[in-house]
Amino acid sequence: MSKADSVPGGGPGLRAEGLRLAYDDRTVVDDLDLAVPTGRITVIVGANACGKSTLLRALARLLTPKSGAVHLDGRSIHAIPTRTLARRLGILPQSPLAPEGLTVIDLVGRGRSPHQTWWRQWSAADEEAVHDALRATAMTGLAHRAVDELSGGQRQRAWIAMAVAQGTPVMLLDEPTTYLDLAHQIDVLDLVTDLNRHQGRTVVMVLHDLNQACRYADHIVAMKAGRVVAEGAAEEVITAATVEDVFGLRCVVDADPVSGTPMVVPIGRHHEGAGAAAVAVSDALG
Repeated sequence: MSKADSVPGGGPGLRAEGLRLAYDDRTVVDDLDLAVPTGRITVIVGANACGKSTLLRALARLLTPKSGAVHLDGRSIHAIPTRTLARRLGILPQSPLAPEGLTVIDLVGRGRSPHQTWWRQWSAADEEAVHDALRATAMTGLAHRAVDELSGGQRQRAWIAMAVAQGTPVMLLDEPTTYLDLAHQIDVLDLVTDLNRHQGRTVVMVLHDLNQACRYADHIVAMKAGRVVAEGAAEEVITAATVEDVFGLRCVVDADPVSGTPMVVPIGRHHEGAGAAAVAVSDALG
């Protein structure tokens, strides 16, 4: 069974059409089209300042397009009531901050806010959703600890638990592994994969590590200067030519010995001779 075949289907459709995004007079994303595969993990990659996080903010309705539109289930997200949208689409921004002293369980409980109204306050269903989220993220034992007392990896899991409790079928994660050591990076990415495979959630992530993107993504979107230059399966997108075009980096792309997905080996100035030889061997092997 392939990785894509093991991922549940279903869920809403998220699409951007003719998107132009700008800060004041500076255009960051221009004429961008993107259809997010439903029930899959999509990873957006690209060099710094290429528009990855800006695109994610637009997909989450945190940034209004100068032109074009973002649609969820065929409806403009700007036409969907805020509370309704928050039940269907959630975002975990870069480096989120919790109020000082807030406990993990209280943070996770805030994920239930979109499900409450003046006539429907905290319920048994909310309580169950919070504890399910704590269990799914292995945070039950830390539920009553203050978020600001946790390690970086634990804090990230707490924020993801809040997103899980929110119960949205679409999750947008902006660099969820930033500032984490390698073990915690893998831990977070495994957790996101569990949420996708076991709960059928559509996930869109921005990642910097190309090898992690190849391992965990069903669909990769490569961006350069505010445009999509390539998208598809890792084997189609992450090639030596694309990496050089998008990142300005020469590399050798080989098979990851663990996952079999593409593995990018950079060639720096101090290894150009060895890199050229490796490229020649790679080309000869086809």
